[in-house]
Amino acid sequence: MTDYDFLIIGAGTGGMAAAKRAAEYSAKVGIVEKEKVGGTCLNRGCTPKKLMVYAADFALQEPLATSFGWQECQRKIDWSLMMQNIHQRLDSLSNSFKETFQEKGIDLIYGDAEFVDHRTVKVKDRKISADKILVAVGGHPLKPDIPGKDLAITSRQMFQLDKIPQKLAIVGGGYIGVEFSSMMQAFGSEVVFMDTDGLILSGFDSDLRKTVQQGLVARGIEFIGETTAEKIEQVGDRLQLHLSSDRNITVDQVLLATGRAPNTKSLNLDKAGIEAGEKGEIKVDKYCRTHNQHIYAVGDCIDRVPLTPVAKAEALAVVETLYGKNPQYIDYTYVTSAVFSRPEAATVGLSETEARDKYGDEVKCYCDRLTPMFYSLADRANQEKVTIKIVVVGESEKVVGAHMVGEHAADMIQCLGVAVRKGITKQDLDDSFGIHPTVGEEFMTLS
Repeated sequence: MTDYDFLIIGAGTGGMAAAKRAAEYSAKVGIVEKEKVGGTCLNRGCTPKKLMVYAADFALQEPLATSFGWQECQRKIDWSLMMQNIHQRLDSLSNSFKETFQEKGIDLIYGDAEFVDHRTVKVKDRKISADKILVAVGGHPLKPDIPGKDLAITSRQMFQLDKIPQKLAIVGGGYIGVEFSSMMQAFGSEVVFMDTDGLILSGFDSDLRKTVQQGLVARGIEFIGETTAEKIEQVGDRLQLHLSSDRNITVDQVLLATGRAPNTKSLNLDKAGIEAGEKGEIKVDKYCRTHNQHIYAVGDCIDRVPLTPVAKAEALAVVETLYGKNPQYIDYTYVTSAVFSRPEAATVGLSETEARDKYGDEVKCYCDRLTPMFYSLADRANQEKVTIKIVVVGESEKVVGAHMVGEHAADMIQCLGVAVRKGITKQDLDDSFGIHPTVGEEFMTLS
């Protein structure tokens, strides 16, 4: 006899969603967590990052106030107070999730889990067996293997800084590096960030990448392209970063934002008959089922799309497959995503390059670049541009991709993503009424 019907390893977004839904199906559920309930997204990722973005926005919008007739005033950030308020909010959310577990009869087990056999894990001195097991352990930041890497921090430590670095170097031009570049510059840091490519945000549409990069540089953030970090060394109370481009940069802090890896190393996957890739990513089929038919895996520990809503969707699909008698799997074609930098960027569907690789000459793009009304009275109006773009295919001009850079891009693409998933055409957009005056209406007037 097993201890649980359904045992979940990891109380992040995916694990929590699966636990609550399985409990609603009257399954006996246990969930194992070695740190704080809520996982990376709540405690050291999406949520605190977005709160910091909001805090930074006050600094960015302050200079605009004079353009609308407000008198100048001097304000400064109390970093300690801001971080204290953010962590209090995170603790409140984490506690509310634990209360939900209690209400639904879900057992919360603290500790590191490791597999003993195909249906059993060990947590501390306790062996726990289950009919079905879900691995939702997430991932962790990687540091490149360079001398002095231990002198640098990752995104995890960014939420634990006791003060704003006077000068900050960020290695990595992905969304994590870009977002921290944006917000830390707004908080007052002198920021220089770099990437191995000449453009940031690899994998996104090229027009989106260019617009975000131009926006960051226009604000005074230095970008160094086509370079790699080779060494970090202590020089007095500061750090010196050596680059492949024969340049040395002396800074107060170095953030390494060079990728993530699954938290699977200590799980003893082989004892459960689970196959994993070179980086530790668990191999699953379309139903998120591992080679062991009793064990499933979702979220950042598998090789799919490492986004919070995707992990939640995968987890719910697993529960519906197991307990809802309704086998489900995820269609990853039109996943929406955003970069919460300033300027903000968001996307759904195929980039222009991806579309041309798939459809060739059938692809056509509609793109416009404009100054939003919010900045029209400001001196830097010419620097604050919005880019909107749709990618269409065939005679019907079916929309297969939509991309935007600018204020509220994430909210607009979020809504447009539903329409794109449902197969709208360019004509459908043309026939729709925009709300005037808004940036969103520009999607209905592209030509």
